[in-house]
This record gives sequence, C-alpha cells and structure tokens, in this order.
Amino acid sequence: MPETKVADKNTPYWWEAAPVKPLPEQPLVRTLDVAIVGAGYAGLAAGLTLARAGRSVAAFDAMSPGEGASSRNGGITSGTIRHDQATLTRRFGEDKALAIEAEGKVAREFLYDFLATEGIACDFRPVGIFKGAIGFRQYDAMARGAETLARKLKIESYAVPHREQRGFIGTDFYRGGAVRMDIGGLHPGKFHAELLRVALASDLTVHAHTPVTAIERNVGGFRVTTAAGTVQARQVLVCTNGYTDGAAPYLRRRMVPVRSRIIATEELSADTMSRLMPRQMMMSEGRQLGFYYRPSPDGRRILFGGRDSSRVGDPVAPTLRLRNGLVELFPELEKTRLTHSWFGNVAMNRDMLPRIFEKDGVVYATGFCGSGVVWAPWIGTRAAHKLMGHTEQADTAFDFRPPAAVPLYRGNPWFMPAVIKGYGLQDRIAWWRAKR
Repeated sequence: MPETKVADKNTPYWWEAAPVKPLPEQPLVRTLDVAIVGAGYAGLAAGLTLARAGRSVAAFDAMSPGEGASSRNGGITSGTIRHDQATLTRRFGEDKALAIEAEGKVAREFLYDFLATEGIACDFRPVGIFKGAIGFRQYDAMARGAETLARKLKIESYAVPHREQRGFIGTDFYRGGAVRMDIGGLHPGKFHAELLRVALASDLTVHAHTPVTAIERNVGGFRVTTAAGTVQARQVLVCTNGYTDGAAPYLRRRMVPVRSRIIATEELSADTMSRLMPRQMMMSEGRQLGFYYRPSPDGRRILFGGRDSSRVGDPVAPTLRLRNGLVELFPELEKTRLTHSWFGNVAMNRDMLPRIFEKDGVVYATGFCGSGVVWAPWIGTRAAHKLMGHTEQADTAFDFRPPAAVPLYRGNPWFMPAVIKGYGLQDRIAWWRAKR
C-alpha cells in the first residue's frame, strides 16, 4: 500500500521565491590558476575572492549551483559549533575554546558586512536566537554559557527563566533557555542566488552539471578531469562538504553526509504567529536530536527542521517525526497543513569542527556541520587567501590537521541510522534525568 502524503510538495519552500536555475553552458578554459570543486556558498565565496584578485578561476558543480545544501538549509546565521563551550574547554582548553567561539563572532560580522557591502537582498533580519532547555539543570548550564559569552566576548547573550519564556516562545515545553542576539535569519535560496550573481559579475566562471571525476597531480599543478573535458590548474580547492563524491576520496572518508529535513506549515494567522513566536526569533533546543525552527521571512509560516535518519528515497516517516515535534511544542497546530517537506545533506566529521586543510597539494574547505550559512562563506574566503599566500587574511583557528578518517567508511553512511537512534536514546535518558 502506498504511503500517505504528508506535505503538498517535496521541494524546498525557499525555491518558491528563489528557484534553482540552470546556467548556460560555458566554454571550458583549459588552463586555470585555480579550479574549484563545488559552487555552493564556500566555492562561490572562494571564487569571488580569487577572481577579484585577478586569478583565472572556474568552479565546477555536479548539479545546478546551489541545488545542494546552500538552498535547502534553515537560513539561520548561527555559526555555532556542535560542541558547547564546556565541552570545547574540556577538549581544547579555555583559550582555544574561546578562540573558536570568538571566530564565530568574527565570521558572523564578516557575513553581515558582506551582505550590506555587496547589496545582497536575502531577507536578512538580526532577530537573535532562543535556545530552549529541556530541564532546569540544563537551563543552569545555558545561563552560565550565556554569561561567559557576554562577559568574555561582549556578545549580547542572556538567560531566560521559565517564568519569562512565553515572552519569547509560545510554549511551556521548555524550562527556560538562553538568548544570543548576534544571530539572525535570512532566505538561503536568495542568498545563494545573490552570491552567484556577484561572483559571475566578478568574472568567476561557473560550470553547472559538470562533475569533477578525477584530480591528478602533475608537473604544472593538477590535471582536473570533468564531464566537459580536462583542465590544467595550478591549484585546486575542494568545497563539496555534504555532497562529496569519488572525485575526492580522501575527503569522502572523513566527511559523512547526514540528511537534515525541514517542513513548512501553511500560512498561519497573524494572531497565531504573534502568540507562538512573539519576537520572530530563530529557535533551537538542547536535545542531541533537537529541532531548529523559525518563522518564514514574511512571518506567516513556521519552518521546522531536524535530523533525518533515512538514506534513500523520500520516505514519509521523517516528515511525521518533524510534524509530531512541532505539535509537541505547539499543540494548537495539530490540524495545520504542511505545504513543504524537503531534505539536504550536511557534512559531519569526527571533530565536529569546520576545517581548512591541505593534502597532497589540494586545499579543502569543508566540515560545516550544519552551520554553513556562516561558516561556508568565511572558510571559503580564508581558503582563497591561503591559496594566494595571504598569511594574515587566511588566518583562522580552523586551519589545522585533517579530520580523522571514519573507520570502515568509504562513502556509504550505512551506520547513520544506528548513530541517530543512539542520539535518540541519549535524549530519552537525558529527559528522564532532567529536573523539570
């Protein structure tokens, strides 16, 4: 028996206002200064930087540019790291932990300045983010983290006790939370389209539907084989992240693609949106398999996302999980229709940190771990400066050793359903232990 349809469309909500469009075929320049693999946020930001510096550069994408995660994500300008401040401090020491957090602040400021300077029209609003605590013990940890950010990094960040929670979100599910105001929301499809526009105007050549199939080092640099032919490049930058394939086998053993799914509600009344999201903030929560959600840029819908354990096809179960999560937070939305449900790949690695690294002469800019709206343009730009030998402009805390390979992994993430189930078990244990 066929599965019941849960949402009207299985394409991204973002594509309604910013559809991914094919690019006209471009002539293949046989000799380049830099060949870039991938034309998402990172590849375009790097290509823009290199082209404006006078380098001959082309980006090759296996799909239409932006068709991957760059036009499928939640549009939250978080720039956060998967580990919390306490875990970073435990693993790397307080100085390194603060340096990583501080770079997130700089990367967000870089993005916001870029949007303003380049006239990027992508519905950006610096509304802040609220993170909900599942128990009072977790709230205490969030409150201490917010205090640290405010005191040491001068980020406007503060705790929200449970009694004040309704002023930020229309649910009693959480037991307080924390706010930081250096995070906002944008329209990711429009952002990519505008970034592509600016990059093309700066003489970056972008080849759509032109997968790279091999990268081979030779005397002059690299022989890059593509579906349209071969090119000789002095340098190569790989920015494939969650869509890494066999053209970059070294990276593929280190980047695990994980599906992230988002649902969109039908348009809600102004009163409902005012009640559920009174400050129009971005939202997240403190569970391992926690949800992230936000109002649509026009303030009329709720977009609700989380991890998807499926690996093939487009099954109904992950959409139902998100719908159930939405209703758990907002019971009044039980009868609300879903207009869209879609997924895209984020890339996780064993360190759970973004990364620039070099291996056999190839430079990689990757590992955004679900926070690519901020990290991808930043890391892509730093990588471009690294290729040009601009030491000061290339400086970043994330340029260090490659992430470790994942044992027994060669590109098929067969283990991800079990990993996600494990995270779910951790959440159930944490819920059981939580002081609510």
